[in-house]
Amino acid sequence: MNELLETLLEVVELGKVDQKSPFPPQLKGQDGALELTIRAIEEGISPKDILENALIPAMDRVGKKFTENKIFVPQMLMSARAMGAAMLQLKPFFASGEIQTKGTFIIGTVKGDLHDIGKNLVAMMVEGSGWSVIDLGVDVDAARYMEALKTNPKAVVALSALLTTTMVNMAEIVAEIKNKLPNAKVLIGGAPVNNEFCKKIGADFYAPDPQGVVEYLNKYE
Repeated sequence: MNELLETLLEVVELGKVDQKSPFPPQLKGQDGALELTIRAIEEGISPKDILENALIPAMDRVGKKFTENKIFVPQMLMSARAMGAAMLQLKPFFASGEIQTKGTFIIGTVKGDLHDIGKNLVAMMVEGSGWSVIDLGVDVDAARYMEALKTNPKAVVALSALLTTTMVNMAEIVAEIKNKLPNAKVLIGGAPVNNEFCKKIGADFYAPDPQGVVEYLNKYE
């Protein structure tokens, strides 16, 4: 692999956002994901290669480490921030069509629930794996999901909930989506939900962590 892309992969994995970032301490003062992505583009490395040979593998490593409890939420958030800094430089190439996304992913925390850390992690991991992400935010009702699906009828939908009291809202939203779009793929996740609940409410897949979502999407595409 190109040495610059290998370095970019490593800094994203370690969560080095830019040169000014003090984290991680061992890379203090060195270029981060921002500078290395800009340099890669300037050196003529294709945006597609940057995405497929540095950013996607980096977030794949991060997701697996998280699943294996080798890193935790703070480290994962820093890696996601580093990936986001790199992705910002690639946005114009997505817009121009030079980079084709794998598909569209709609995500939100369900009605009545304002927790967003888990949702944000999933959104960043999915974007880092090459999907276009529409983040609806928190306290999202069925109408807002349906509105997003009208514009993106082939999108995969994800619902997050952290409270047992909002699980009922998750069931209502899944029912509404499936009633109007039976073929829509609906994923659920969050601390109080499990595979049994997923089957009970008619969702298509339950993921216990962001890496589970990415692996499902990789098979789905």
